[in-house]
Amino acid sequence: MKKKHVLIRNIPVHLLFWAGVWFFFYKFFSYNSSNQAYVTWFASLLLPLTMAVTYFAVYFLIPRYLLTKKYGRFFLFTFYMLIASSYFIVLIIYAILILVLKYDASNIPPMVKNFTFILILVYLIVGIVSFVSILKHNFTTEKRNRDLQNKILETQLQIKEQELHYLKMQIHPHFLFNTLNTIYGFALKQSKETPDIILKLSNLLDYILYQINKPCVSLKQEVTHIREYIELEKIRFRDSLLVEFHANDFSAGIEIAPMLLIPFVENAFKHGSRKEGVLEIFININVENDEMVFSIRNSYKPEKQEKKKTGIGLENIRKRLDLHYEGKYELNYQKSAEWFDVSLRIKELKQIKDAG
Repeated sequence: MKKKHVLIRNIPVHLLFWAGVWFFFYKFFSYNSSNQAYVTWFASLLLPLTMAVTYFAVYFLIPRYLLTKKYGRFFLFTFYMLIASSYFIVLIIYAILILVLKYDASNIPPMVKNFTFILILVYLIVGIVSFVSILKHNFTTEKRNRDLQNKILETQLQIKEQELHYLKMQIHPHFLFNTLNTIYGFALKQSKETPDIILKLSNLLDYILYQINKPCVSLKQEVTHIREYIELEKIRFRDSLLVEFHANDFSAGIEIAPMLLIPFVENAFKHGSRKEGVLEIFININVENDEMVFSIRNSYKPEKQEKKKTGIGLENIRKRLDLHYEGKYELNYQKSAEWFDVSLRIKELKQIKDAG
């Protein structure tokens, strides 16, 4: 239905074009000739032949054989079309000679006497229209491919966003579970530290529930919430925890995917083992220009980890890194008899230019 509407809409354009072709034929074959009747008849009969050959090429030969790369049939039918059009041109010349000039060949306009030139002129019109048709087809195909590619990219982006949202949602329960257990324990003891713990949890919940939906957050904000998380764990572990956290002074404009580093810290607390009754964790963040190096080490006893669940897991975190920083990060970890080490390097971090 849409195609038919386009064809109807283009009828005035076609009529205007062929009117121009007829006028061109008339002026061209009138050169050095005063026989206006012959020229009028010749232009009027040559025009339908030119139209038929043009539409046959544009709507049959080109789409069915040339664009489908059936070159053998295309050239064969083109040859047949050339023979047929030559035959009809000869018929037109002699029909007008008999009916208009009454066999008086001396009155034939000089521009009509050259049959080869007439054939070239007809196929010049056919060639121009065919070229425009092929050009339009290429533009239409390119636009269709571009639209299809955009739809594919949009679909892939939606899938990635859904996967990323799922990975983020897996992180939420771990923060809440650990901290609520701590609050529960302190509430039973009616500890004075309970309000402070609830306040810190409130800040973390704000970050988890609202900031995590953003594509990027300030790295300083991520560091602040790591410190708050550590403070909560210090309250829970008391004297059985040793944490050293160092971060160099970096630009406030550096941005990072939200809650990208906190899971590493959480895993260190959850899967770390006490050494001589103390869980030891060492965290370092170093940022230079647009590159960040994050490292974390926790005391570790392999024999105790076999009974524990994997938790969030480094592979889950790696998936998030692939979604945000594919080809721009290095994630390594190694285990020893006493330590578990993780190092993360991210290149080309986003940075807000006007940040102070």
